[in-house]
Amino acid sequence: MIRVTVYNEYLHEKTNEAVRAVYPNGIHSALREALESETVSVRTVTLDSIEELTETLLAETDVLVWWGHRAHHQVPDEIAERVQRAVLCGMGAIFLHSAHHSKPFKRLMGTTCDLTWRENGDRELVWVCDPAHPIAEGIGRFIKLEAEETYGEPFTIPEPDRTVFLGNFEGGEAFRAGCCFHRGNGRIFYFQPGHETYPTFRNPGVIRVLQNAVRWANPIYRVSSLGSPHVEKPLV
Repeated sequence: MIRVTVYNEYLHEKTNEAVRAVYPNGIHSALREALESETVSVRTVTLDSIEELTETLLAETDVLVWWGHRAHHQVPDEIAERVQRAVLCGMGAIFLHSAHHSKPFKRLMGTTCDLTWRENGDRELVWVCDPAHPIAEGIGRFIKLEAEETYGEPFTIPEPDRTVFLGNFEGGEAFRAGCCFHRGNGRIFYFQPGHETYPTFRNPGVIRVLQNAVRWANPIYRVSSLGSPHVEKPLV
């Protein structure tokens, strides 16, 4: 059983009718529906309950999925540091859409993680540029999204270990839409689609990517704390 924890701010859904129409029970609920299965258990945490992201919960989490947008600054620094330590110890992490500016992601990348953007509802094609990667399994040449927020280069992240997807928008922008990193013992996947006003997390291709990413990020080696020789999840 892969244990997933989904964090979502859960702010837009409570204040914006357009977002509530797409995700009436919150983005975190849509992600739980997409990921939960006989082999994956999912718990959810929102900004209102962020103190639940304790060291104990993170130690019991195999993969953390993070969606954030307008309240990055409200995430306590100690929780961002806690997430960073958990990844270094071996927890997997998936950062979605605007989570490129979340505190945990920026700590793990060590850069500003800035990009260019505009919100015009452009069509996006998410092209597979590394078809042999496990996260691309079951995806054709591309995923078509009828409307998404446009992200564009330059994206000021470190060079990814692998770039699995490249996004292309109607306005001509190109963007590294699916990037893999290793930090310490942990695996990290950043995936660009997922603006709150569009039903991106209902798209079968996006759901398949997220399911694949959870399996890829699932730890194969994890220690109880940094510098500890005790192995909780041994190499297989």
